[in-house]
Amino acid sequence: MSIIKTKSFGLAAIITLICAVAGVLLAKLPYVNLIGALVIALLLGIAMQLTPSKLQTEAKSGMGFISNKFLRLGIILLGFRLNLEALAQAGVKTILVAMIGVTGTICLTYWLSRKFGAEDELAILSACGCGICGAAAVMGVSPQIETTNEERKRENEVLAVAVVCVMGTVFTLVEIGLKPLLGLSNPQFGIVAGGSLHEIAHAVAAGGAFGETSLDNALIMKLSRVLLLAPVALIVGYWYQRRLVREKIEDHEQAQKKLPIPWFLGGFILTSILGTFLPFSAVFLDGLVQAAYIFLGMAMAALGISVNFKVIFKRGGAVFGAAVISSTCLLIYMILMSKLFF
Repeated sequence: MSIIKTKSFGLAAIITLICAVAGVLLAKLPYVNLIGALVIALLLGIAMQLTPSKLQTEAKSGMGFISNKFLRLGIILLGFRLNLEALAQAGVKTILVAMIGVTGTICLTYWLSRKFGAEDELAILSACGCGICGAAAVMGVSPQIETTNEERKRENEVLAVAVVCVMGTVFTLVEIGLKPLLGLSNPQFGIVAGGSLHEIAHAVAAGGAFGETSLDNALIMKLSRVLLLAPVALIVGYWYQRRLVREKIEDHEQAQKKLPIPWFLGGFILTSILGTFLPFSAVFLDGLVQAAYIFLGMAMAALGISVNFKVIFKRGGAVFGAAVISSTCLLIYMILMSKLFF
């Protein structure tokens, strides 16, 4: 049995690694970079569903391991991107603006999604993706949501990622087009891009379109939102555990004893501290961040290979509608903040 599992993992690792590396390389191309490496890896994983069913069956058990463990490893390594000194230098106002924007967007997207008929888990995943940092936030928060239906959970993850990808890409183009009409300076536009766009790739693409100061501000504002991934995941985990106790959906004693602590997000914070205060070279840190995207890309590819998309297309309208409204509100909020405080 162990030989079979080893073979399955090896096959799954090869398939997902190809998708992840291809995603990183393709994301360097003009225009394609609007999508981002993680979403490209997901799309390539979806394309792998066209391969022979025998191949997919042999790799199936390995896919589960990769989508779970490699996801956590990627999130931990992603912490090396977060420079805490740069965030501190940007000032308290940047963090406060990010906190208000993230909190408001998550609450509004979740509330609207539920009003429009989306199920609870899908609503919270989409809300966190729109509010924090796109696909990485969806995959970072998802382990905090316990469920007995893993297939349904994968569908919700992919649909939430699709929402933030589409919204982020559309709003990237919208914001670049609106910039001359808004009367924003280049540094102010960077604040708007970093504070309102979902993926890091979206913020980089929009901010980089108007020079270095715009790009720098976009990254600082975006990373201020990324910093909130750990506390949001903790809050979501605690919230779901309390609901298990209150609603008695699962065993009452088990729900009480289990602590909703995402240890891999502790690793994310630790790597942020190490990357900020230890004398690592820029090349070394960049290599670690690239490794993070490889592991995350492998997890996304495994997700794409495993999911049932016929079901997803039937359930996407509610969260897409909610994301359009909340993303528009977030953009308006960031325009006002940039004019008032930056």
